[in-house]
Amino acid sequence: MAAPGTYVLDVTLSVNGVEDRFEHYVSTPNDSVGANPAIRMWMMRHPEFPVHSYVPPTANETRTSLPLLTSRQFRLGLVNNDFTLVQVAAAIERMQESTAKEVAKIEWEYGTTFNRMHPLIAIVTAALGLSDEQVDEMWLACVDL
Repeated sequence: MAAPGTYVLDVTLSVNGVEDRFEHYVSTPNDSVGANPAIRMWMMRHPEFPVHSYVPPTANETRTSLPLLTSRQFRLGLVNNDFTLVQVAAAIERMQESTAKEVAKIEWEYGTTFNRMHPLIAIVTAALGLSDEQVDEMWLACVDL
Protein backbone atom coordinates (compact mmCIF):
# COMPACT_ATOMS: atom_id res chain seq x y z
CA MET A 1 0.00 0.00 0.00
CA ALA A 2 1.36 3.42 -0.93
CA ALA A 3 2.00 6.02 1.76
CA PRO A 4 -0.64 8.74 2.12
CA GLY A 5 0.17 11.70 -0.10
CA THR A 6 1.82 9.57 -2.78
CA TYR A 7 0.76 10.43 -6.31
CA VAL A 8 1.48 9.20 -9.81
CA LEU A 9 1.51 12.26 -12.02
CA ASP A 10 1.65 12.71 -15.76
CA VAL A 11 4.01 15.67 -16.13
CA THR A 12 5.87 17.49 -18.86
CA LEU A 13 9.30 18.53 -17.64
CA SER A 14 11.44 21.27 -19.14
CA VAL A 15 15.17 21.14 -18.58
CA ASN A 16 16.51 24.72 -18.55
CA GLY A 17 13.49 25.72 -20.60
CA VAL A 18 14.80 23.82 -23.61
CA GLU A 19 14.04 20.12 -23.57
CA ASP A 20 10.47 19.00 -22.90
CA ARG A 21 9.70 15.43 -22.01
CA PHE A 22 6.55 13.72 -20.78
CA GLU A 23 6.78 11.20 -18.00
CA HIS A 24 4.84 9.34 -15.38
CA TYR A 25 6.28 10.55 -12.10
CA VAL A 26 5.74 9.09 -8.64
CA SER A 27 5.74 11.89 -6.09
CA THR A 28 6.07 11.01 -2.42
CA PRO A 29 5.75 13.48 0.46
CA ASN A 30 9.32 13.23 1.76
CA ASP A 31 11.26 12.93 -1.51
CA SER A 32 13.67 15.88 -1.66
CA VAL A 33 15.49 15.04 -4.89
CA GLY A 34 14.90 15.43 -8.61
CA ALA A 35 11.74 17.17 -9.75
CA ASN A 36 9.76 16.28 -6.64
CA PRO A 37 10.40 19.52 -4.66
CA ALA A 38 9.24 21.63 -7.62
CA ILE A 39 6.23 19.38 -8.17
CA ARG A 40 5.24 19.60 -4.49
CA MET A 41 5.65 23.39 -4.55
CA TRP A 42 3.42 23.62 -7.64
CA MET A 43 0.83 21.40 -5.99
CA MET A 44 0.78 23.65 -2.89
CA ARG A 45 0.33 26.75 -5.07
CA HIS A 46 -2.49 25.15 -7.07
CA PRO A 47 -4.69 23.34 -4.53
CA GLU A 48 -7.69 23.60 -6.87
CA PHE A 49 -5.98 21.34 -9.43
CA PRO A 50 -7.44 17.81 -9.21
CA VAL A 51 -4.86 15.31 -7.97
CA HIS A 52 -5.94 11.81 -7.01
CA SER A 53 -4.11 9.54 -4.60
CA TYR A 54 -2.00 6.77 -6.05
CA VAL A 55 -3.69 3.40 -6.32
CA PRO A 56 -1.20 0.56 -6.81
CA PRO A 57 -1.88 -1.73 -9.77
CA THR A 58 -3.56 -5.04 -9.12
CA ALA A 59 -1.59 -8.24 -9.60
CA ASN A 60 -3.33 -8.82 -12.95
CA GLU A 61 -2.59 -5.27 -14.10
CA THR A 62 1.06 -5.85 -13.26
CA ARG A 63 1.06 -9.20 -15.08
CA THR A 64 -0.55 -7.61 -18.13
CA SER A 65 2.28 -5.08 -18.29
CA LEU A 66 5.08 -7.67 -18.19
CA PRO A 67 7.15 -7.74 -21.38
CA LEU A 68 6.76 -10.38 -24.04
CA LEU A 69 9.30 -13.19 -23.91
CA THR A 70 10.86 -14.69 -26.97
CA SER A 71 10.46 -18.41 -27.42
CA ARG A 72 14.14 -18.76 -26.55
CA GLN A 73 13.79 -16.75 -23.32
CA PHE A 74 10.67 -18.65 -22.28
CA ARG A 75 12.17 -22.08 -22.90
CA LEU A 76 15.50 -21.20 -21.26
CA GLY A 77 13.57 -19.91 -18.25
CA LEU A 78 11.79 -23.23 -17.91
CA VAL A 79 15.01 -25.21 -18.19
CA ASN A 80 16.84 -22.86 -15.78
CA ASN A 81 14.10 -23.62 -13.24
CA ASP A 82 14.44 -27.39 -13.68
CA PHE A 83 11.40 -27.90 -15.91
CA THR A 84 11.66 -29.84 -19.13
CA LEU A 85 10.11 -28.96 -22.44
CA VAL A 86 8.66 -32.47 -22.42
CA GLN A 87 6.68 -31.56 -19.29
CA VAL A 88 5.06 -28.65 -21.13
CA ALA A 89 4.26 -30.75 -24.20
CA ALA A 90 2.78 -33.46 -21.93
CA ALA A 91 0.57 -30.89 -20.19
CA ILE A 92 -0.79 -29.83 -23.56
CA GLU A 93 -1.33 -33.46 -24.61
CA ARG A 94 -3.39 -34.07 -21.45
CA MET A 95 -5.88 -31.39 -22.52
CA GLN A 96 -9.28 -32.57 -23.72
CA GLU A 97 -9.43 -32.92 -27.50
CA SER A 98 -10.67 -29.56 -28.73
CA THR A 99 -9.81 -26.53 -30.77
CA ALA A 100 -8.21 -25.07 -27.63
CA LYS A 101 -5.82 -28.04 -27.48
CA GLU A 102 -4.88 -27.60 -31.14
CA VAL A 103 -4.32 -23.87 -30.58
CA ALA A 104 -2.15 -24.61 -27.52
CA LYS A 105 -0.03 -27.05 -29.57
CA ILE A 106 0.47 -24.44 -32.29
CA GLU A 107 1.33 -21.74 -29.77
CA TRP A 108 3.85 -23.99 -28.01
CA GLU A 109 5.47 -25.37 -31.16
CA TYR A 110 5.44 -22.30 -33.41
CA GLY A 111 4.96 -19.24 -31.21
CA THR A 112 7.83 -16.76 -31.45
CA THR A 113 6.80 -14.72 -28.41
CA PHE A 114 4.90 -15.45 -25.22
CA ASN A 115 2.57 -13.09 -23.38
CA ARG A 116 2.28 -13.54 -19.61
CA MET A 117 -1.53 -13.43 -19.77
CA HIS A 118 -1.93 -15.87 -22.67
CA PRO A 119 -4.12 -18.91 -21.83
CA LEU A 120 -1.22 -21.28 -22.64
CA ILE A 121 0.74 -19.81 -19.72
CA ALA A 122 -2.15 -20.63 -17.37
CA ILE A 123 -2.16 -24.23 -18.67
CA VAL A 124 1.58 -24.60 -18.18
CA THR A 125 1.42 -22.93 -14.75
CA ALA A 126 -1.22 -25.36 -13.52
CA ALA A 127 0.51 -28.40 -15.04
CA LEU A 128 3.82 -27.55 -13.40
CA GLY A 129 2.18 -26.79 -10.05
CA LEU A 130 3.37 -23.20 -9.96
CA SER A 131 1.69 -20.22 -8.31
CA ASP A 132 1.10 -17.02 -10.23
CA GLU A 133 3.72 -15.33 -8.05
CA GLN A 134 6.32 -17.98 -8.93
CA VAL A 135 5.58 -17.54 -12.63
CA ASP A 136 5.86 -13.76 -12.30
CA GLU A 137 9.27 -14.13 -10.66
CA MET A 138 10.46 -16.58 -13.32
CA TRP A 139 9.06 -14.32 -16.07
CA LEU A 140 11.04 -11.33 -14.85
CA ALA A 141 14.20 -13.44 -14.61
CA CYS A 142 13.70 -14.55 -18.24
CA VAL A 143 13.75 -10.99 -19.55
CA ASP A 144 17.55 -10.86 -19.24
CA LEU A 145 18.24 -14.26 -20.83
